[in-house]
Amino acid sequence: MSRIYAIGDVHGQRAMLEAAHMRIAADRACTGDAAAPVVHLGDLVDRGPDSRGVIDFLIAGIGAGEPWQVLCGNHDQVMRDLLDGQPWARPERWMLPRIGGRETVASYGIAVRDDAEPAALVAALREAVPREHRDFLARLPLWHEAGELLLVHAGIRPGVPLARQDPEDLCWIREEFHRVTEPHPWLVVHGHTPVEEATHYGNRVNIDTGAGFGRALSAVVIEGGGVWLLTAQGRAPLARG
Repeated sequence: MSRIYAIGDVHGQRAMLEAAHMRIAADRACTGDAAAPVVHLGDLVDRGPDSRGVIDFLIAGIGAGEPWQVLCGNHDQVMRDLLDGQPWARPERWMLPRIGGRETVASYGIAVRDDAEPAALVAALREAVPREHRDFLARLPLWHEAGELLLVHAGIRPGVPLARQDPEDLCWIREEFHRVTEPHPWLVVHGHTPVEEATHYGNRVNIDTGAGFGRALSAVVIEGGGVWLLTAQGRAPLARG
């Protein structure tokens, strides 16, 4: 398996994202491989303080020729749907503290008062978000397949071919995917459901370690059938679940 890097759910934590890329750069320096792709597993926005800065950082890196891939997470999907005025997108739900839309709105320079109407905040956001950001969100793919590896935000519906997977499952699925212990056609690397530490479950690897709640943002390297967490001290074996 060729080398590939992956970064878990960012949730508006630009400083953590930059630090994760520094750990990847250190690993690249040790291996001499500057071409291996970095796949970001989505949930770029919400909860953390700088969703706008996260998107700016990713757009700039990709524009500079970095081998980065960015997937769509459920929070990114909700933001995109709200910006597009989709009738099923609910501003009042996005603004709930556990979802974190207010932090995203504030990152675009909009004053967010406690008594602000959710619909009014979304209307202001539509005016504030640059077209470049809207286009970026609109283009985010749902998965990245690399041989025996599949990277996706939430997971897959077990037993369903990739071409027939429901986009909602790829962004939102939990228990139906987590409870399966049999091998999938790939080793599935995902986020979406926070865990205390990046964990290898045999048929899947979960690297969402709760950056949206102020915990760590994990980056891993995958090659030759092995998966390692990237730390300040270098590679470390993943926990086993």
